[in-house]
Amino acid sequence: MITFPNAKINLGLNVVSRRPDGYSNLETVFYPIPVCDALELLDSDKKGLKFEQTGLEVDGDVEKNLVVRAFRAIEKAAGRTFDAEVHLQKSIPFGAGIGGGSADASFMIRMMNEHYHLGWSDEKMAEIAITIGADCPIFIYNRPMYAEGKGEILSDIDVNLSGYYFVLVKPNVHVSTADAFRGITPAPAKINCRDIVSLPMKEWKGKLENDFEKTIFALHPSVAAIKEKLYDLGAVYASMSGSGSSLFGFFEEKPNLDGLFGDAYVFCEKL
Repeated sequence: MITFPNAKINLGLNVVSRRPDGYSNLETVFYPIPVCDALELLDSDKKGLKFEQTGLEVDGDVEKNLVVRAFRAIEKAAGRTFDAEVHLQKSIPFGAGIGGGSADASFMIRMMNEHYHLGWSDEKMAEIAITIGADCPIFIYNRPMYAEGKGEILSDIDVNLSGYYFVLVKPNVHVSTADAFRGITPAPAKINCRDIVSLPMKEWKGKLENDFEKTIFALHPSVAAIKEKLYDLGAVYASMSGSGSSLFGFFEEKPNLDGLFGDAYVFCEKL
C-alpha cells in the first residue's frame, strides 16, 4: 500500500496566549497543499518493523522519526505488534513550517488503520496523532480546517482556493521555532483569521497576518525579501507559513519564477 502525505500552509496564524503545559494557544486556518512525500507499507515475513528513508536526508535516531513513532503508537493502541516494511521517500522540505513530518506521521496512522482493518474513526486516529505532534491531527482529516488550542481543536471551514496558482518558496535558512515564539507577545487578533478568509482574497493583505513574521523577518531579512518579491511578481496574497522559513503566494496567472530565488526550493502548481 502506498500513499502520498501532503503538506499544509497556515492562512493566518495568531498566538493568543501562553499555556501552562509549555505550548501556546493559537488561532489559524490550515489548508492542504500539493507538496508531497511518498509513504509505502508492506507486509513482511520478518519480525518487527523495517524502516527505510530515501530522498532528503534526516539526521538522528530512527526511533525518533515521526513515522516510526506513529507506527509504535498504533501498535500500542491496537494492543498488538505488526511485521512490516515501511519506506518513506522524503521530498517535502524540512524546517519550512508546512508540517511535512506531521503529515508523514498522520498518513502512517491512516494507512495502518486501513491496511490492518482496525476500523477506527477519524476522531480515534486524531487522538493518537495528537500524542505525536500538535499539528498532526489536521492531516488525519486533511481538509481546510480552523484550529484553536495548540492546534488540536479543529472545525471545518469553507475555503476553496482552486484556480489560483500556488507558489511556495523555502529559502536555505534555518529558523529556530523557539526564537520565533520568544519574540511574540500573545494577544487576541483584531479580526479572527476564520472571518478574514471568508472575504475575497484581494482583501486579505494587511488583515490576514502571521504573528511570527515580525520576529522572523527581523532575524532573517532575506526571508522578508521573498515575501516582497512574491508581491512584486503579482501575488494576490503572500505570507509566511507556520514559524517559517517557507513563504507562499497565490497568483491569478502563472508567474515566471526562473532564477529569481537562487538556491531556494521553489514549487509552483495550479490548485
